[in-house]
Amino acid sequence: MYISKGDIMSLFYHLDELLKEKKLTRTYLQNKLGISSKTMAKFSKNESVSLNTIALLCSELGCQIEDLVELEKGISSFLSNLLEERKMKLSNGLYHELQVLFAYNSNRIEGSALSENDTRYIYETNTVDGSNNTDDIIEVANHFKAFDYILDSIFEPIGEDLIKKLHSILKSSTSDSRLEWFNVGEYKKKKNIVGGSDTSAPKDVELHIRKLLLDYLAIQNKSFEDIVDFHYKFEKIHPFQDGNGRVGRLLMFRECLKREITPFIIEDDLKMYYYRGLREYNNLREYLIDTAKASQDTMIKLIQRFE
Repeated sequence: MYISKGDIMSLFYHLDELLKEKKLTRTYLQNKLGISSKTMAKFSKNESVSLNTIALLCSELGCQIEDLVELEKGISSFLSNLLEERKMKLSNGLYHELQVLFAYNSNRIEGSALSENDTRYIYETNTVDGSNNTDDIIEVANHFKAFDYILDSIFEPIGEDLIKKLHSILKSSTSDSRLEWFNVGEYKKKKNIVGGSDTSAPKDVELHIRKLLLDYLAIQNKSFEDIVDFHYKFEKIHPFQDGNGRVGRLLMFRECLKREITPFIIEDDLKMYYYRGLREYNNLREYLIDTAKASQDTMIKLIQRFE
């Protein structure tokens, strides 16, 4: 994906502003990031620049992509709206609703006792009802941060560091994080069995994840089915001691959003269909595909409510 010509003018203006603020030069930036002279020249010529290059610039300058580029012309309107609403700290918009629904449903699937209203209250007031389980509260707050992270990292290639970072965010400050063997933000140390099925042994996780990533990244034009397939294989590996489902569903949302495929949230009401889809995937992959498509339909209706 590339930034359009109209946005390059905006990029050039904002880039120079940020460099001036940080007392840096474009030559410094070029040398530090290893950007070619040809690419740097494109900024002045109003030619297309890869979003990967934009992401590198943002990482070095400590800014968000939306701080550097007027995004409406360069990426899907859905992603643009989410970034803009977050930047505005807009209440009761699509970004706000997705934060609540995603955190509620994904945690509920994993056994959280918090209701949707509890989740909404935590998001909107940053306070809690003392009657709730502490870990449930921490994990829903962590999910809000994890959702922001997938937006911030949207143009980075999916990799091990990104996957581990998501797990670290989701499980930070929980009671699990105080257990040395739990290994927050790193692969599991102890074998786990999910739904009666074996998962990758701890000694094999790194190899299996790297193979999964290599196979996935080799697909040139990733489809909705490719993303769902990645999700199944990720959950089959089950690389972490706990939190695999939440990490996997965030990755699935991110990959759809990145590729302008309607992203989706697996709702708690579909939990049994979702589990069946994972369990039966090798025999009948349509179960999981159909559950994901039904969730896409729900997302489309939600998006339409905000149009």
